[in-house]
Amino acid sequence: MNSIYIYLAAASGILALIFAFILASGISKQSAGNDRMKEISGYIHEGAMAFLNREYRYLAVFVVIVGVIIAAFIGWETAICFVVGAIFSILAGYFGMIVATKANVRTAEAARHGQSQALKIAFSGGAVMGMSVVGLGILGLSILFLIFDGNPTYLTGFGLGASSIALFARVGGGIYTKAADVGADLVGKVEAGIPEDDPRNPAVIADNVGDNVGDVAGMGADLFESYVGSIISAITLGAALFPKGQGVLYPIILVSIGIVASIIGAGIARNSKNSNPQKALNTGTYIGGILVIICSAVLSKSVFGNFKAFFAVAAGLVVGMLIGKITEVYTSSDYKSVKVISDQSQTGPATTIISGLAVGMKSTMWPIILIVIGILVSYFVMGGASNATMGLYGIALSAVGMLSITGLTVAVDAYGPIADNAGGIAEMAHLPASVREITDKLDSVGNTTAAIGKGFAIGSAALTALALFASYAQAVNLSTIDLLNPATLAGILIGGMLPFLFGALTMESVGKAANEMVEEVRRQFKEIPGIMEEETKPDYARCVEISTAAALKEMILPGILAIAIPIAVGILLGAEALGGLIGGSVVTGVLVAILMANAGGAWDNAKKYIESGVHGGKGSYAHKAAVVGDTVGDPFKDTSGPSMNILIKLMTIVSLVFAPVILKYGGVLLNLFK
Repeated sequence: MNSIYIYLAAASGILALIFAFILASGISKQSAGNDRMKEISGYIHEGAMAFLNREYRYLAVFVVIVGVIIAAFIGWETAICFVVGAIFSILAGYFGMIVATKANVRTAEAARHGQSQALKIAFSGGAVMGMSVVGLGILGLSILFLIFDGNPTYLTGFGLGASSIALFARVGGGIYTKAADVGADLVGKVEAGIPEDDPRNPAVIADNVGDNVGDVAGMGADLFESYVGSIISAITLGAALFPKGQGVLYPIILVSIGIVASIIGAGIARNSKNSNPQKALNTGTYIGGILVIICSAVLSKSVFGNFKAFFAVAAGLVVGMLIGKITEVYTSSDYKSVKVISDQSQTGPATTIISGLAVGMKSTMWPIILIVIGILVSYFVMGGASNATMGLYGIALSAVGMLSITGLTVAVDAYGPIADNAGGIAEMAHLPASVREITDKLDSVGNTTAAIGKGFAIGSAALTALALFASYAQAVNLSTIDLLNPATLAGILIGGMLPFLFGALTMESVGKAANEMVEEVRRQFKEIPGIMEEETKPDYARCVEISTAAALKEMILPGILAIAIPIAVGILLGAEALGGLIGGSVVTGVLVAILMANAGGAWDNAKKYIESGVHGGKGSYAHKAAVVGDTVGDPFKDTSGPSMNILIKLMTIVSLVFAPVILKYGGVLLNLFK
């Protein structure tokens, strides 16, 4: 294959990073407001960077240990790719975090002058994260592809490195943010009766820090690993199917086009004068998606001589956008589901939680149907009826299509926590009510865009996991899986159980950390005189330390289990049982992820809908019930739910990387009974 296209792909990655740098420079030139605003923003920035630095020191040890294991059992080439994937994922989170914690205060200051300017700065901050993700992703893959002479087997290590960091970033960041959020809400809003983001609340800085480490760095790492995982699976299958290189060429050029389309879409969104921020962001996303669809048709005809690949790509992209829209329907206060939850809040927390769970469960139907349609269309349109591997390549292209505008998707998602932070700074700095009205409107849209981003991540996780599963099956010579084989059934049941175990561990972690935070906030209110009168500043640093220590401690066990269990099942029960485990985990993982993400988003926006003035507004009985629902939903949507996406992809790519070991040594337990 002509390496010029790989150089062009690397150039598109560099272009994305240049665009991110230009946006970051533009943000830094904006006013950061008065001294009080700068002080608060400084607390948030220092807390976020301190957490990331400590987290990355932990992860450095993990990366070295796993890298040595991979070098010993798989090969030094895969180990190098693993380390590079981990480093690039870390860099993407680091760059995005720096800018996000600088953009928040500038968004608050810009809100003094109107919504349009505030939206522009908040979205620009999110776009830096988005462009860092795609830029570093395609640049890293291109460099390694050239170094290792186009051998896609080694690139699986890059995906494993990205997935490993993503899981720890999501779990660690999610535990951090929800421990602080729950503590701040239960004691501050419910018990003390003070507003959200009130500077008298000792957990308020930790809460704002958590928005960044969970929803900026965590979400960025999540979609970084989905992005590179989908490309790797398409390259791996394409290399086996097309000896002349078309199967590798097509996805590489497609993601390069996607980067350019994302830059154009981001430019349109950030410069929109639309008074509705949701429509402004949607317009940019739709334009980016349409550009990719048009270009993928031309590319499909020129590379393959037909439009089969185009239909597979279009299926993935359209399914992704539709899942995003359906997620908006279930989580936005503009639609019925959220209003029903707010109505139910009038009779107390129990009915609030019941109705929210019902919304979450009901919301699984249409995304699953759409994912099924995407799988069937992409499989059969590529010729899966006569060539199963070709059909699986179609599914991989569908995943690449869905993730081709990842730069734009992450930008829209990361905009949310920046707007949320801006509202917090406005509250703590006692800015005029008009400023808080603008930031609240941006934040409400941000809740919906975050839910859409999570829906997009879930859909892409399902397709990416299936595509990687196809690569695994090829690596261990599996053409079918026998459901009557007891070892396979055991694998399916273990795999189906894992998302529930994983969810339980992460929920418990949030509960333990939140309990410690609640006790600390209560202690400060009781023991430090003058806090409620604003004569004394709370000890913000202590709450930041509680969240940091809890997150770093509690993220270790779930992360290790996600890597160790697939290898253990493969060694003990064999390659087919491990295939069953992957299938079981994908089914339950996707369903649990959708339920948690949408129930949590709906509870959150039901609370905000009541705060807008319905059912008695802030401080009413309905509002207190909605706060409880939102508190339950916080770890649902920001810790356990999003982690499911990474769990199913991580277990699949672990299986793919260690396929040679499982093929050689797998089935130890079964062999004892022969």
